[in-house]
Amino acid sequence: MELKSIAATIYLKNGKAVKGPKDFTLAEDVFENVGMYNDCGIDRIFIFDLSDNDDEHEKNLQMIRDLNHKLEIKVCAGGNIRRFEDIKKFFYAGCTQVILNGSKQGTLELAKEASGRFGKERILVSVKNVNFIFKNKEAVEEYFNGMLVLDHKMMDAVENITSIPSIVVVDRYDMDQFSEILKRGCVRGITGQFVTESAQEIMLLKTKLFDRGIQMVNFTSSLEWKDLKLNSDGMVPVIVQDYRTDEALMLAYMNEEAFLATIRSGKMTYYSRSRQELWMKGETSGHIQYVKSLTADCDYDTILAKVSQIGAACHTGRHSCFYNPIVKKEYIEKNPLRVFEEVYGVIKNRKEHPKEGSYTNYLFEKGIDKILKKVGEENTEIIIAAKNPNPEEIKYEISDYLYHLMVLMAEKGVTWEDITQELSQR
Repeated sequence: MELKSIAATIYLKNGKAVKGPKDFTLAEDVFENVGMYNDCGIDRIFIFDLSDNDDEHEKNLQMIRDLNHKLEIKVCAGGNIRRFEDIKKFFYAGCTQVILNGSKQGTLELAKEASGRFGKERILVSVKNVNFIFKNKEAVEEYFNGMLVLDHKMMDAVENITSIPSIVVVDRYDMDQFSEILKRGCVRGITGQFVTESAQEIMLLKTKLFDRGIQMVNFTSSLEWKDLKLNSDGMVPVIVQDYRTDEALMLAYMNEEAFLATIRSGKMTYYSRSRQELWMKGETSGHIQYVKSLTADCDYDTILAKVSQIGAACHTGRHSCFYNPIVKKEYIEKNPLRVFEEVYGVIKNRKEHPKEGSYTNYLFEKGIDKILKKVGEENTEIIIAAKNPNPEEIKYEISDYLYHLMVLMAEKGVTWEDITQELSQR
């Protein structure tokens, strides 16, 4: 059975987020919202470009690029698509899918070209009445992977015409309506203003829908509480890590109620041994821990939680509770991610705070042409080294190349996160 999802919607006008397609009042901080969307259980985001000229279109595309740098969930974008080049621009801005307007002339021709070039699975269509589907049923099913149905009242008619997967726009928070729509075989999810208004509780909403028999994209535990080995207090210790850096943040304890509350809400919930009560991390401080994964150890007596930490994990205001050094042995860092980040950090620091005699600063002072010349030279050295049977030479040349490549990245304002995001979407 296909899992059902919940999507958020963002509207852009003149490079800024607005409240709706007809309400150009500025919305709340969109970057803060997308950070929350990453964590709270949103499965997909629709972004609509409301521009009416090319200059504004470019501003909105830049905003989409900026948002995609922050987002970890799939983005589908559309709006002001008049030619095939506009579709390409959305993909180049980091979107995984593009949505075409079924009400506009030429949509089917654009869809045919786009699905042929990028694959049908990357092309959706928005519809506000059934005429477009009725008149073009075969073409819709051939060129589009799914539909965004803008009026949920259309769904009876839509189902009589096609079984193409649909995301349905719902105008208000109504559990009965959500259930009725999501139980339809062709519906894959819902979206609407209710998402923005209740984003922090999306995982709870999904749990309520799951309780109604709807298979949602939410946490379903592979273990039951009875499978875990409890300590003498009837609890299980939980080690908490930052999911991005693996930094150890804190240690706390769960009883069964806290365990179940964590899975239902998607927010770390513990049992306080001193207060003898349940507590959701961040309930009063706002320093919420959104669950990314829970894993039991080999003995089933400890849980490792990887979380997205909002604010500080420690009650002292520090990011981590572990900050009191006892002993430390110096060692050479060999973790590839950390090495790349550390070297890039040094290069960026040289650019911002020049150091006399620094070769890196010499490259920045000479400018982009000198940097490009060095990148080209080192690239050639790799090719020459690759013909040599000694692997040590190519390792040395690749290291030289990567260093100069990072200088180029710093010069152009490109980070390793930008690169890994681009690679992950291919």
